Amino acid sequence: MVTTGFSRIHVAKYTNNGGTAAYSDVRELSRAKKMETEVNTTDENNFYANNVLAESEPAKFKDGKVKLTVAGLSAEEEAFILGIEVTKTQVNGTEVEEVEYGSNMNPPYLGIGAVKRMQKNGVTSYRAIILPKTRFAIPPEAGETQEENINWQVQELEAVILRDDTAKANWKVIPKTNFATEEEAVAYIVAKLGGKTA
Repeated sequence: MVTTGFSRIHVAKYTNNGGTAAYSDVRELSRAKKMETEVNTTDENNFYANNVLAESEPAKFKDGKVKLTVAGLSAEEEAFILGIEVTKTQVNGTEVEEVEYGSNMNPPYLGIGAVKRMQKNGVTSYRAIILPKTRFAIPPEAGETQEENINWQVQELEAVILRDDTAKANWKVIPKTNFATEEEAVAYIVAKLGGKTA
């Protein structure tokens, strides 16, 4: 199958409930543009006997990271993925909600879901991807002034990928068969990440 598109990033708060991965507050993030994972593995462990390779222990997942490119997070979305409490203040007599990046910031563990659009033999299908347990790094702040034409500027996010706390210690989950529509793939993601959108 060839990949022809990417869309619909969702996140949800992750908790370990006695060896069961539990999720809450699932929500869709800013418009999705790109996702890329990098995985670190252990080395293969080979055993030789009688001058030949007799046994081999395959490489296993150790850790990883996921890079997401989005149109741009709202302040509320940044507060959610970075564990920031929204506060209220008065400015010129008007109440303003603020997202304060201070010592109280505590990025939570999150499940991430997204959709890849794929094609084979002229037929389009949609693959749901779940990263069961991740944690976002603080994203950089960037901006560039407009010149003659608009320079469309996006936001780069990065999160560490961990194994979940289930007996299977999953770090990625995908359904065996792709879905016929994007909405079916999204419904699967929402169900896996807590059941209903915030």
